[in-house]
Amino acid sequence: MDKGKISTLIWDYVLMTFGCVIFCMSWESFLIPNQIASGGLTGICTVIQYATGFPVSVSYVLLNVILLAIGFLIIGNGFGLKTIYCIALTTVLFAILPNFDFLKSVEGNPLYISDKVLIPIIGGLIEAIGISFIFKRGGSTGGTDVVALIFGKFWPVSPGKVYMCLDVFIIASILLVPGTSVQDMVYGYIAMLSFTLFLDFLLLGSKATVQVLVFSKKFKEIADEITINLNRGVTALEAVGWYTQKTSKVLIIMVRKTQLSTITKAIKKIDPNAFVSVSSASAVYGEGFEEMKTGIELKKKKNEQPVQN
Repeated sequence: MDKGKISTLIWDYVLMTFGCVIFCMSWESFLIPNQIASGGLTGICTVIQYATGFPVSVSYVLLNVILLAIGFLIIGNGFGLKTIYCIALTTVLFAILPNFDFLKSVEGNPLYISDKVLIPIIGGLIEAIGISFIFKRGGSTGGTDVVALIFGKFWPVSPGKVYMCLDVFIIASILLVPGTSVQDMVYGYIAMLSFTLFLDFLLLGSKATVQVLVFSKKFKEIADEITINLNRGVTALEAVGWYTQKTSKVLIIMVRKTQLSTITKAIKKIDPNAFVSVSSASAVYGEGFEEMKTGIELKKKKNEQPVQN
C-alpha cells in the first residue's frame, strides 16, 4: 500500500472517530437524559434501557452482531472493518460518556435547554452531523445504518428516507414503557425529522442538480463557452418563437447546484439579455451524474436455455 492510500485510510478513521464522538454525544447529552427515544438501533436500545435498566452500551453491541454479519456479506470487507471500528468505539463511548454528568442537558448543567421541544431538534441535528462524517468515509455505526446503506447500494433512495420509514415504528415502541405518554413519542418524532432532513441535506446537498434552459440569439457562443471552457455538456433543441415565428436554438444544461453561479455568470458575460430558466431536477442519471439503480440484479446462469413452447 503506497503512502497516499495509507494517509487516506488514516484520515478516514480520524473523521469516523470524530463522527462517532458527535453521534454518541447527541444521545448521551440531549436525548437519553431527557428520556427521548429517537429512531435507529440506538433508539431501540434506549427504549430497552428505559424499560429494564439494561445499559445502552451492552444491548447496542449485542444487537449489532447480526447486522454486522449482513454488512460483511452485502457491502464488503472494507465496509465491515470500518463498521467494526465504529461499533466498538461507539460502544465504549456509550459506556464512558454517562459518567460525565456535566455533558448532560439537564437543569444546572451548561448544556441545559429549558424548552424541551428544542432538545430533540438539537439532538437530531447533532446526530446527523456525526452520522454524515461516518457515512462519507465509508463507515457505519451499525444498526439501521446498515439497512440504509444496503438500500442506497441497490435502490435510488436517500438514507434519510430509509431511516424515516424504520423509525416510525421504533419510536412508537416507547409507548410500551410504563409511565410514558404520547408526548414522549412526539418528541421522538421531532428528533427523527430533525435528523433525517438534516442528514439528507448534508449527504445529498452537494449532489443537487438543476436544469438550465437558455434562450439567446448568441446560443452558439454560449454553448461553446460552456462546453469548451467550463467542461459541461450542452444540448441544443430547435425552437420557434410563436410571436415572431423565427427559428432559434434553446440550450439545455444539466449542472450541480454548486456550479449554477459559474454557468449563469458565463451566460450573462456573453449575452446580458439572455432569458434563463432554472428548475430543480429530482434525479439525474448518466455520465457525470448518478448511476441508475433499479434493484438487485439476479445473475442468470450461463447455460440457461430459453423455454420452448
